[in-house]
This record gives sequence, structure tokens and C-alpha cells, in this order.
Amino acid sequence: MPAVRRALLLGLALSMWGPSGAAQGGDSTPRPAPPLRRRFWVRPVASLLLPGAGQFLAREERGAIYVAAEVYSVARIIQLSRAGRREGERFRALAFTVARRGFSPTRRDTVFEYFETMQRFVASGQYNLGPGPALIPETDAATYNGSVWLLARRTFWADPNAPPDPRSPEYAHALAFYQEHAVGPGFLWSWRDAEPQRATFRETIKRSDDAFRGAQNLLGVALANHVASAVDALISARLSAVAGRRAELQTTVGPRTVVRLGLEF
Repeated sequence: MPAVRRALLLGLALSMWGPSGAAQGGDSTPRPAPPLRRRFWVRPVASLLLPGAGQFLAREERGAIYVAAEVYSVARIIQLSRAGRREGERFRALAFTVARRGFSPTRRDTVFEYFETMQRFVASGQYNLGPGPALIPETDAATYNGSVWLLARRTFWADPNAPPDPRSPEYAHALAFYQEHAVGPGFLWSWRDAEPQRATFRETIKRSDDAFRGAQNLLGVALANHVASAVDALISARLSAVAGRRAELQTTVGPRTVVRLGLEF
């Protein structure tokens, strides 16, 4: 029975062979097989942090596309942000030196909406027309403060051209609205006799606004590039995990000895 003897000897030898491919001898302690691939989430997380990183970990050349998109987006965001700040400093300086200096000797910055309002009205108008402590709002509707007082009268008075009793709630509400929205003494302006400078002011604000808007749009592109690279890496990693197989070693003893070896790929 030489065939049976060979099969028994082969079976004994295979039973002493560990999953790592090395003879175990008399040591029966199980040894876990070393991992043959990274966990599937490592590459997606790497790509989410740095686009293209997960693709390069998998030796996929398309990672260069994500890297190029990231470098371009970041460089343009920095460039546009600097341009927006530079133009912002220009229109603020122009507003103070031309339109505001006659009302306030000290330059004071404020919110961007204030400078946008300076584009629409040639002058802010006075805040208080009265010489005493009592507040008398600006009445010239062509100025910004005058338009605020007109809106307050239309909102709270039955007739905007017929003032109620100054002690009435209607008058008090209109006055409170004016105090909240009108431009105060420290921020009055006038572009009268300075129309060319006002036109330059408008153009500078537009350039600054366009630059910041472009940077914001590119920030969205950069974030989308992170997500796209991460999703790409996740799909690739999952497909690799599904295609992978654990190593198996099977022997069949019979008329013919068969050895089956399955390898992970």
C-alpha cells in the first residue's frame, strides 16, 4: 500500500505546517496570520485629510489629479484673499480721506455694510438737526439718514407727513427706529463734489467683493475635492476587501492526493 503510506505521511507533514508557511514542530500554540492589507478605512481617511493620499497608498496614479486640484485651489484662495484685503484697505482709505475726513478727524473702521451704503447715497445727512440735546432727525430723503427717518414715519405714523404728538407712542417708536438705524456723528460722509473719487470707490469695493467671493467659491471646490478623493479611496478599498480571500490549505486523502491552496489577492 505505498500510495496510502505516502498520503498518510503527507497528511502528517501538512498537519504540522502553520498558516504562516513555517514548520511549527511540537508547538501547538495558534499564531495569527499577519494582516495582508490595510484596514479599508485608512485610505479614505487619508484622502479626506489630504486629497490623493489614499490613492497613493494604493499605488493609484490618479491620486496626482486630486493633489493638483488641491494645490491649485489653495494657491488661488490665498491669492484672492490677499487681493480682497488689499482692495478693502484701498476703499476704506478712500472713504476716509475723501468722504469722511470733514466730519471726523479720526479714522474708525466699521462693518462692510456701512461702506456698501456709502455707494448708494451721495451723503449720510446730519444725525441731529437740532442745536440742543433733543434729537431732531434728518429730513432730506435724498440722504441716508433722511431716508431712514422717512421709512420710520411711514412705518409708525398714520400719515408720514403729519407728525403725531411728540409724546405719543407712535412718535417714540419712529424715533427709536431712527436712532437704531441712522448713521451717528462719528460716521457721517459726503461725496458731493467728489464724483470721480466715488466712482473709484465703487470699483474698488466691487474688486474686493469679487475677490472674496471667488475665494469662497474655491473653498467649496477644495472641500468637494477632499470628499471626492475620500469617496474614491473608500470605493477602491471596499472593492479590494471584497475581492480578497483568506489563505486556506486543504488536503484530501484518497485514491489521489489533492492539495488545495487559496491565496489572498
